[in-house]
Amino acid sequence: MTSSEIRQSFLDFFSTRGHRIVPSSPVIPHGDPTLLFTNAGMNQFKDVFLATGKRDYLRAADTQKCIRVSGKHNDLEEVGRDTYHHTFFEMLGNWSFGDYYKKEAIEWAWELLTKEWGLEKKRLYATVFETDHEAAELWAKVTDIDPTHIQKFGKKDNFWEMGETGPCGPCSEIHIDLTADYSGGHLVNAGDPRVMEIWNLVFIQHNRNAEGELENLPAKHVDTGAGFERLCAVLQGKKSNYDTDVFMPTISKIALTVGKEYTSKLDSPTDIAMRVIADHVRMLTFSITDGAIPGNDGRGYVLRRILRRAARFGRNLGMREPFIYQITSAVVESMGQAFPEIVEKQAHVERVTKSEEESFNATLDRGLEIFETVVERIGHSKVFPGEDAFKLYDTYGFPLDLTQLIAEERGLKVDVGEFTELMQEQKSRSRESGKMEMTHATSELSSKLSEFNESRFVGYEFLETRSVLEKVVDGKFVSLDQTPFYVESGGQVDDLGVLEGEHFVAEVLDSFKQEKRIVHEIAVKRGDPASLVGKGVIARVDLNRRHNIQRNHSATHLVHEALRRVLGTHVHQQGSLVAPDHLRFDFPHFGKISREELRAIEAMVNAKIAEDISVFTEVDMPIEKAKKIPNVKMFFGDKYGDIVRVVFIDEMYSVEFCGGTHVKTTRDIGLFKVISESSIASGVRRIEAVTGEGIQKYIDEQLAKTKGLDEQIARFIEEKEMLERELQTFEKNPIGTRRPTLGAISLPQNQAESLTLLENGLAMREQTLEQLSKQTLDLKKDLSKHKVKEASSHIDALVAGATLVDEFKLVSSKVDAATMDELKSMGDTLRSKLGSGVGILAGIIDEKVALVCVVTDDLIKAKKLQAGKIVGEVAKQLGGGGGGKPHLATAGGRDVAKLDEALAKTAKIVKSFVRE
Repeated sequence: MTSSEIRQSFLDFFSTRGHRIVPSSPVIPHGDPTLLFTNAGMNQFKDVFLATGKRDYLRAADTQKCIRVSGKHNDLEEVGRDTYHHTFFEMLGNWSFGDYYKKEAIEWAWELLTKEWGLEKKRLYATVFETDHEAAELWAKVTDIDPTHIQKFGKKDNFWEMGETGPCGPCSEIHIDLTADYSGGHLVNAGDPRVMEIWNLVFIQHNRNAEGELENLPAKHVDTGAGFERLCAVLQGKKSNYDTDVFMPTISKIALTVGKEYTSKLDSPTDIAMRVIADHVRMLTFSITDGAIPGNDGRGYVLRRILRRAARFGRNLGMREPFIYQITSAVVESMGQAFPEIVEKQAHVERVTKSEEESFNATLDRGLEIFETVVERIGHSKVFPGEDAFKLYDTYGFPLDLTQLIAEERGLKVDVGEFTELMQEQKSRSRESGKMEMTHATSELSSKLSEFNESRFVGYEFLETRSVLEKVVDGKFVSLDQTPFYVESGGQVDDLGVLEGEHFVAEVLDSFKQEKRIVHEIAVKRGDPASLVGKGVIARVDLNRRHNIQRNHSATHLVHEALRRVLGTHVHQQGSLVAPDHLRFDFPHFGKISREELRAIEAMVNAKIAEDISVFTEVDMPIEKAKKIPNVKMFFGDKYGDIVRVVFIDEMYSVEFCGGTHVKTTRDIGLFKVISESSIASGVRRIEAVTGEGIQKYIDEQLAKTKGLDEQIARFIEEKEMLERELQTFEKNPIGTRRPTLGAISLPQNQAESLTLLENGLAMREQTLEQLSKQTLDLKKDLSKHKVKEASSHIDALVAGATLVDEFKLVSSKVDAATMDELKSMGDTLRSKLGSGVGILAGIIDEKVALVCVVTDDLIKAKKLQAGKIVGEVAKQLGGGGGGKPHLATAGGRDVAKLDEALAKTAKIVKSFVRE
């Protein structure tokens, strides 16, 4: 049977037994911010087992895409070195939600394995939990398994738990004996690849409470998982998962690409490298397809580790250029029918992978050089210092496991303890540098603020309230019984405003939370807040500022979805700032966003604004219900309570968990404009944008920018025409010049039209400036050639008129030079023509004296003359100084009037430095 037939036969078997065939959930978990990757078939049914969700079916089956990079059976170091470890794998599974139980699960598993797939019964063993007598009896009763092949094990092997508390229960595993003489019974659960688990039947019948006690669940569930790759190896008669048709098309593509033969040997370095790359490419293909992207933290860093690990194994195969991205096509070809999403995203996966390969290749060679330097330094030691491993990680992007891999190849062990210590120190420094130095951070103040009562935030509904001023600390920190002031959260800045009471006015400068207490920092303008404790005050939010913040927050939601639709579903929020004057949005992406893409993003956002969509907020939605909303956005790492706030801007466009404040309709946003796009870290982009009042400010700034460019263009034109006139003194043919014509920009009332005019006007001016800059530089080069030629003939005359000092030539003269570089060029020419001598040239540059001194090599050696000392002494006569190398040095002086006198003294100065 082919792997496709095995997968389909599993699904067909359970479909005919009343199971709903459900699609695999993505490997990037939806609705579970605690999980990096989907790592088991049960992940998408977790809410059912926790009794927080339901399905409209009681039986289900699927093949689930899974990723595990650590833990039982998934040691990354073993991938490619043995026959069955993988980072990405499929898990075939069937489930019962309070419907059938142990009898049917055992009966059907046995039937599929032995009747449908024809596995030898005498090779199969069933394990059960030591006290699960029911399962043991059912194995003996409803199947014809050899009773001696039913084995009991303890909690470690045969009891499944979701966590420290929650659903749990005994499990029954099916193992297959692959020994030639059927003698592997004693190897069950012994970690020997000759006898391995192929299917696990979990019977979820208990709940472990907070005290650690087991309680019976009202509804019992079945959760089974069969490793697809292992089953394929067994059914195809292969000793290794890698030799099945699941992997061989990919390995064959690798072998063809690197120009080496694959021999299926476990101990062959070449074969190990090919297996690792084949495994890692599968993992990268599926994870990038489902929205992950290489980065510096979380799942992004896992991807980066895996890709860089594969790239290193590629180096072992002689591949110095990016090639891993080319292997994606083999994965797509062999698995695209079962998972069509990888066909759709193939080009995206290849782009991301190639970009990351190119980035790593740029530092890999330098990192390997550093590694070799360390190896030489430590000599015969077998321990690679953790400090150096950390440097490779921090400076060259080498994940620890990659350094360990390279070290292992050299017979070394990395000092992981020292590495971990340095990593923790860096994290601590990062945390410390990230702390804001605010007055309210002191422990003494915190103690005082802990006496504040909880405040009720009413700022969603009201921007002005009559509140009771409950407490005052240090005359500037106050608490209210209810407050309209939003506290900074989720990227949205806090509100500002005023408090007013009887004979009292204060500005609200800052608001922050201490646990559930809301604290306002105020600047008193009139009166004493202490006199109002227990009395009413008016709390008023700065209305215009809040409205601008709301515009930018709603626009942030719109741009988030626009980015996903234009760039891809890998885009998600990694950071944001919602301020009154602009918004900022950080997200993972592998390359610079093109001008066309930015225009498409802007157009999509502005189209949604023009639709005048009502912004609807569901305030108290149970989180399990919220997670089921199609395309809802929630963020990995965020901690949500049981009740969440969900913001809808067109149910088919943008739905996000959000505690911020928003406009009532999208038309309130006004206009949206991206003002910058940049990279803030490897694989992370940032866009900044403005809306509403920020648009006019941006227009004014851009208009000022055009005027500034016009002034630069005018200066370049003036300089260009001056250079052309000067050049005509050397060239007979007149130089035709044409002034660029750039009309003044007259802006219409419509802001959108103004932005377009400004964008086009700026682009035209920047292009003109670039052309003028190039033309001016070319003119300067031409002029310099003529001047050098002219200076050369002038220098011939200077050499011919040189005076003799101690039998060597001395030239000291004033020359015309526009720059110090020009003067040094003349000095070089003079030195080459002197034969044996000293030259001092002086020019007036920017109303100061510039000097250059040159000394020929023979005099440096024979007379110990040094240009730096000579020119320094001459410069002293002019109230200046300088120095340089023995053969050429420069200096300057302020007193232009004394230049002739100083040059007249050069012979005496030079003689004073002669040493025989």
